[in-house]
Amino acid sequence: MAQERVVVIGAGIGGLATALRLAHAGLAVTVVERAAQPGGKMASRSVGAKRVESGPTVFTMRWVFEELFAESGACFEHHARAEPAGLLARHAWTRHERLDLSADLDTSAAAIDAFAGLREAEGYRRFCARSAEIYRTLEGPFIREGRTGPAGLAQRVGISGLGDLWRIQPFSTLWSALGGFFRDPRLLQLFGRYATYCGASPFTAPATLMLVAHVEQVGVWTVAGGMSALAKAVADLATERGATFRYGAHVDRIVTEGGRVSGVLLADGERIPADRVVCNADATALGAGLFGPEAAPMGERLAPAERSLSAVTLCADAVPSGFPLAHHNVFFSGDYRAEFDTILRRRRLPDDPTVYICAQDRTEAGPEPTGPERLLMLVNAPAGGRERPLTPSEIETCATNLSRRLEACGLTLAMASPPVVTDPAGFERHFPGSAGALYGRAPQGWASTFKRAGARTALPGLYLAGGSIHPGPGVPMAAQSGRLAAAAILQDLDSTARSRKTAMRGGTSMR
Repeated sequence: MAQERVVVIGAGIGGLATALRLAHAGLAVTVVERAAQPGGKMASRSVGAKRVESGPTVFTMRWVFEELFAESGACFEHHARAEPAGLLARHAWTRHERLDLSADLDTSAAAIDAFAGLREAEGYRRFCARSAEIYRTLEGPFIREGRTGPAGLAQRVGISGLGDLWRIQPFSTLWSALGGFFRDPRLLQLFGRYATYCGASPFTAPATLMLVAHVEQVGVWTVAGGMSALAKAVADLATERGATFRYGAHVDRIVTEGGRVSGVLLADGERIPADRVVCNADATALGAGLFGPEAAPMGERLAPAERSLSAVTLCADAVPSGFPLAHHNVFFSGDYRAEFDTILRRRRLPDDPTVYICAQDRTEAGPEPTGPERLLMLVNAPAGGRERPLTPSEIETCATNLSRRLEACGLTLAMASPPVVTDPAGFERHFPGSAGALYGRAPQGWASTFKRAGARTALPGLYLAGGSIHPGPGVPMAAQSGRLAAAAILQDLDSTARSRKTAMRGGTSMR
């Protein structure tokens, strides 16, 4: 295996997971990354003299990383420090309507009782039970095993498990399923927001996304140094295991010879030979031919309506007042359906957006910060960064509407320095071919989940990883896709190694 050469395109968390696992197995791994550092979307931006996390901020499904590190002969706790969160998020609708969700089910149920009444609290308990059932049904066959089609999933769960698959309501939308647990429109809004974790609308996303509630209840952690520090920890361990990282290197195309992958060609003309290539880029970048015509059929092309949500983000250093910020905060719009209709049907920014804020200097154990704080603010946006970039006027209006929504909930911000804004066109520049979509294909309807490509492709030697690949978006899922890609390569190598060339009558030879 030491002579088997693997090139990983992209140092996002999926590519990092693949590189770590394969380097530990003894393969010669080279990671080629166009940026100057690892992490992909797990990045930070300079705002004044500070670094503000500009990508994912919620760390869940810790077991994915614990297993990844263990598979590589290391202990997760020795390389990354993550503290459990008791308060999951603080939610607000107006100055007087606020609700905290906690990791403890009873604490959250009591808060919902005080906020919306006993019936809604009882509905919350039933909702959590259903969420856990959905997660248990899908974790093994779908998340861990990488079954990417309905037939494979049904085969994996067996006859006895088909009833479980039916009970997770695969043909219902998230919004309609939530109506069986909640009547309060604010709670429908709160739990419907789980669809946006995958870049979708709660009105079209499948009900299976209720599993997010269980994922959060099992544990949300805050990573010391932010999620970019977690990416660096994986990259550092991969380096220790023998992987080579080439930053500032742009892959022009994937090279093939004799109908299989033979390496990559960089933009400066350098060719890096490889027996196998793992493409940890958005599947649409591959499908658009950004890595050459031979590999393009292994990717996908998405119509604008098929893309997941994009965002407008503001990385800020500001002094907040009037609202008791937690680490994670959500300020909901007045009309959720109108908000998503504007984004996904009219392809415009909403006049009244829901705003997410990660107050990165706030912890449950520590004192309240004094002076300016690092804030990541995010509103959902259509993924039109390629064909219809937002104008400066639209960005300015977006910032005004964002401030108006915060002020309606009692929060005002005094900026210590100009915020750093990233819009869908900015995400397209950072991640070419995506059109700014943050999560690949949007989960719309029961079958969309199965349209994501798996680790193996029809082009021999080419494998896929990342948030646009099975099992889906988000840091732990993207990391899991990297583990699945590494497992596929090791399985394929093992299968080949145990076969020997044999002469057969008729002049045919086979491995």
